[in-house]
Amino acid sequence: MASLNKDADAFKRVLHRQDYTSWHSQPVPLNSSPASTSASTPAPDLPATKKKRPKTNIVYSQPADTGTGTNVNTQLVYAIDHLKSTHNPMRLQDIAIVTNTPLDTDSVLLEKFKAHDRIQWDPKTDLYSYRHEFSFRNKAALLTEIQRQTRKGGGIPVRALKESWKDAPSAIEELEKEGEVLVTRTVKDGQLRMVFWNEIKPDDENGGKQVEKEFFDLWHSLKVPNDVDLLKALHAEGLQATAEETPIPKAPSNVKKKGKRSAPRQRQAKITNTHLKGEIDLSRDYDAHRK
Repeated sequence: MASLNKDADAFKRVLHRQDYTSWHSQPVPLNSSPASTSASTPAPDLPATKKKRPKTNIVYSQPADTGTGTNVNTQLVYAIDHLKSTHNPMRLQDIAIVTNTPLDTDSVLLEKFKAHDRIQWDPKTDLYSYRHEFSFRNKAALLTEIQRQTRKGGGIPVRALKESWKDAPSAIEELEKEGEVLVTRTVKDGQLRMVFWNEIKPDDENGGKQVEKEFFDLWHSLKVPNDVDLLKALHAEGLQATAEETPIPKAPSNVKKKGKRSAPRQRQAKITNTHLKGEIDLSRDYDAHRK
């Protein structure tokens, strides 16, 4: 019991020496107001905010973007593509400045540029231009080109017409409304794809007008049945599917034709031992033991 009392006294002495300056351990006085308590209590230390590192878009696994590059063929593509998109003649120095290529100083690049089959050079004006597939600049000339191509048996891709004249798509839409051309469009976004000349002008006598939307939707609502259901539908109507013509196998060409066998030709023996002529008949088999 004496040891327990000693331990209790030691514990009480430790409690008296304890420092209660921390607001977490110091109890709030009963006579103090909440406002004074909040004013007297120190604000807790806030954690220091970390500075965000600036994000970099550098991808070290990819080569750096060097513009037009250093390869001659790459620089040639840049120069030709720019001249193709301008639709106007340009000086060699202007092409070099705009495309950031040494077109006016590199002799190898300039030689390849002039040798291109689409590049035209005017020696009088010293200007370079791109020779497009078509050379029209208005709607009437566009219609003439479409008519010429349709008479040959085909249409023209709208992309090729746009490369020759940037206003070609809008002109084609106007011609379509006027009934002069027929246009095919992409299924996904309805963009212009191919254009054909409409030989039958839309009128009440000859036709050629656009199909009404009711019949257009009705046509596209029809679904072609699969092979099994199609055969059942034909059988129900008393019809049968057209049988595919089976090809007749050809006889191998290396087989000889059967026929009469010709008699073997007798080759005439050539006598070379002329010194035995008159003594032995060399054209006959000779047996010395035969009598």
